[in-house]
Amino acid sequence: MGHHHGHAHDHGHGHHHHHSNNKKVLLASFILISTFMVVEVIGGFLTNSLALLSDAGHMLSDAAALGLSYTAIRLGERKATSSKSYGYKRFEIIAACLNGLTLIVISVFILVEAIKRFVNPPEVQSLGMLMISIIGLLVNVIAAWILMSGDKEDNLNVRSAFLHVIGDMLGSVGAIAAALLIYFFDWGIADPIASVIVAFLIIISGFRVVRDSFHILMEGTPDQVDVDDVKTSLLELGSVSNVHDLHIWTITSGFLTMSCHVVIDESGNHDSVLAEAQKLLHDQFGIEHSTIQVERQDAGCPNPHETCN
Repeated sequence: MGHHHGHAHDHGHGHHHHHSNNKKVLLASFILISTFMVVEVIGGFLTNSLALLSDAGHMLSDAAALGLSYTAIRLGERKATSSKSYGYKRFEIIAACLNGLTLIVISVFILVEAIKRFVNPPEVQSLGMLMISIIGLLVNVIAAWILMSGDKEDNLNVRSAFLHVIGDMLGSVGAIAAALLIYFFDWGIADPIASVIVAFLIIISGFRVVRDSFHILMEGTPDQVDVDDVKTSLLELGSVSNVHDLHIWTITSGFLTMSCHVVIDESGNHDSVLAEAQKLLHDQFGIEHSTIQVERQDAGCPNPHETCN
């Protein structure tokens, strides 16, 4: 009977490359968004536009989200200690969750203010609103383009920051549309309508990020891995008669972890079965961090709550 741990070393290099690139895109986006945010806040107050102010408020959350995401990745690089055996990698997921919650809270504030403006639409300076909205759209397009070069498909933290910017881009489009309607048709109600549409789109994005990050924090099985498929594949290895106590979870984005007990019959070789299992997990399922306990069938089950035969 033995307890062994396997980790592919090439993963470390690839993971470091992604982290380095993610840091660069998050920092560049943070500087860009923060700079324009100040302009948009001033412009929103001067033109008295809720659509512009809601967009500015969202840009404020963008700046905070990007700053938090950048800080999270920097913290995640800290080495593991005896008290934090996985280091601070999980903080990236906490940051993503906080970003998602921020999106939802800001959307609720926008909706409340929009309802007030439906009842009593204020005077809006449409030309100033239009100019600032167009500049805001261009800034968001550049920021989104920068973030797209990051690892947004696999990194929940970068994805949450990207969704912030996309939501802000939609806010700018809404503000442009509202400004044009007010200028040409004097349709003042277009301002709160644009705000409501954008708020709902932002809420949807925020909910998705919170849901995904909560799933990781609860150590749920990653969406891209089927536990039954993993178990079936391990059982197909020579000499393996049973697999139990199988757990697959995510430490942080792109860092899948698995532990299980593999029961082998009397013909099985402990070391060769362990090597085969780790190669299978790495090549077929992308699980690069695995802890496998290999047990002899005739040695009995060490866990009284599990059935080994």
